[in-house]
Amino acid sequence: MSSGPSEPVNREPGLGGQGATRRSFFGVLMAAVSAAVGLVMSVPVARFLVFPLFGSRRASDWIEVGDASGFVSPGPMRAEILVRRVDGWVASTAKRAVWVVRREGGQLGVLSDVCPHLGCGVPWRDDEKIFHCPCHHAKFDPSGRLLGGPSPRSLDPLPIKVENGKLMVQYQIFRNLVKTREVIG
Repeated sequence: MSSGPSEPVNREPGLGGQGATRRSFFGVLMAAVSAAVGLVMSVPVARFLVFPLFGSRRASDWIEVGDASGFVSPGPMRAEILVRRVDGWVASTAKRAVWVVRREGGQLGVLSDVCPHLGCGVPWRDDEKIFHCPCHHAKFDPSGRLLGGPSPRSLDPLPIKVENGKLMVQYQIFRNLVKTREVIG
């Protein structure tokens, strides 16, 4: 029997020996699979977070106002439409009012009912034959042209088309308190 020093036994995992090498391989394999799964799962989350920043912005949809032949009144006619808006991650539908007017030559036109001053709804005053903003008393003629008051410009016209006898409008939101029309939504 030899009384010399015995060789140390390695019992710590991952420090040598065939069993430890196999365990190390499986540990690396599990880490790689976990990283791949995490990467794949992060793609939808990243897309969700950055889509509002880089997503395509399209013009609002054409919205039916009514039969084009139904707007025969010589004065402005109020119509309500449902506008779908997507703001970042939130989609909503809101009821908006527009004014259908007759332009020179009998052509139809549609005006936003939002005052360009501070955004109040502008009603038609049949007794005065003008649009009269109740907030700060801006006044507009039947075609939407500014007559007086603090508004920086006339009422905003909206793009329209007649399709299959239906009056269609493309609803837009304009910046308030500026002289030039600037579409912001």
